[in-house]
Amino acid sequence: MGQLEGSTAVVTGGSSGIGLAAARRLAAEGAHVFITGRREAELAAAVEAIGSATAVPGDISNPADLDRLYDAVRARGKGLDTLFANAGTGSFATLEETTEEHFDRIFNVNVRGTLFTVQKALPLLNKGASVILNCSVRADDGVEAFGTYAASKAALRSYTRTWANELKGRGIRVNAISPGTIDTPVIAAVVGEEDAEAVKAGFAARVPIGRMGTPEEVVAAVAFLASDQSSFILGSNIYVDGGENQF
Repeated sequence: MGQLEGSTAVVTGGSSGIGLAAARRLAAEGAHVFITGRREAELAAAVEAIGSATAVPGDISNPADLDRLYDAVRARGKGLDTLFANAGTGSFATLEETTEEHFDRIFNVNVRGTLFTVQKALPLLNKGASVILNCSVRADDGVEAFGTYAASKAALRSYTRTWANELKGRGIRVNAISPGTIDTPVIAAVVGEEDAEAVKAGFAARVPIGRMGTPEEVVAAVAFLASDQSSFILGSNIYVDGGENQF
């Protein structure tokens, strides 16, 4: 029997990368997982890979799509025990290059979308539920041309502390993870296939442990925060970064 047997989980951005790995791990621990994302074909394939899962296509920056997601969770009739607010986006632009469109696109998904992902889940969250935000080590390290993305993730770290304080009276724990350099498809999506390997090599060279991390290593922390093993952890941020933030 898994640590999350009989529970209900939501993973946004659950069709690839860290989100898909998280959904698979939570399902393996016994949860029924609702996943959402913008690409229906990838969602359908993810459901096959996960097993105990329901896909609800949608964009977290669209409140109507979030309403459809939570209507599906509500229809299951068991509330919500784990929310992994994972969906996000990012792209490079220096201060000089930053446009209104660049800023709005990143903040609408990463900050606004995450805010309403959590807010709209509130009526469904069971006592003892765990809310986990996907932040990033990039919020701390000042990588050039990644300032807007970094600022959006710093905002999520701030929300983690505030929401943990606001929801503790309901027995709901809010925590964050901050992945470092993780080998996921998003790297190629951000920089392009032709530059992906060079960018990965540059990122890996910065990691004290000597390599990039895997999605499975990140979601081990997600599973821990979702379980009763983390019952005395509140408002925290777990770095899963191979030491990037420590040296």
